[in-house]
Amino acid sequence: MAPLSRPVRPGTQRICGTPGRRDAGPSALAATSRAALAQARTTAMAEALREQGDRRRSTYREMMDCAHAFNEVTWQIDDVDVARDRETRYRLLTRMYERIGPAIGNMNKATHEVRLDGPAEVSAAAERVRQMARRVQPLLKALIGDDSPEQRQDYDAAYLEFRDAYATFIHLAREALEVKNAEG
Repeated sequence: MAPLSRPVRPGTQRICGTPGRRDAGPSALAATSRAALAQARTTAMAEALREQGDRRRSTYREMMDCAHAFNEVTWQIDDVDVARDRETRYRLLTRMYERIGPAIGNMNKATHEVRLDGPAEVSAAAERVRQMARRVQPLLKALIGDDSPEQRQDYDAAYLEFRDAYATFIHLAREALEVKNAEG
């Protein structure tokens, strides 16, 4: 019976059972190992960045949902404005005040999540949104017993600060989610 392998020419070695290939030597194997390691690191980094982006997008979306829920409460001030009598205004403002607390509570939780996912600028913007929402709450309560123009101006000014903070948050969140190319 004939041997299963072919004879090896002088000056060559078997590599991985393949006759006739010259041994690449230790430096070639080290280069191949370094290239494989670099590729594995690049792949792992790309996957980590993708996961980070997905996590941030989800966290930012939750913050935006909470801010929108807060807005849904504050927009009811339009109903208060068209109410014909003090009793109806009182009832609408009281209902708004009862709903604004849970909306701010959810926003607090969402802000803490944004803090974990960052980056710092987006985290600071989310905190500003939360603080401005918290500023609106006592001014809304003050409207329940006082429908003076000064109280309403204070409420409106605080709401505008909230809205501006929210717009800043959206802008910074969008920037944080943008994929930057190698040159920029």
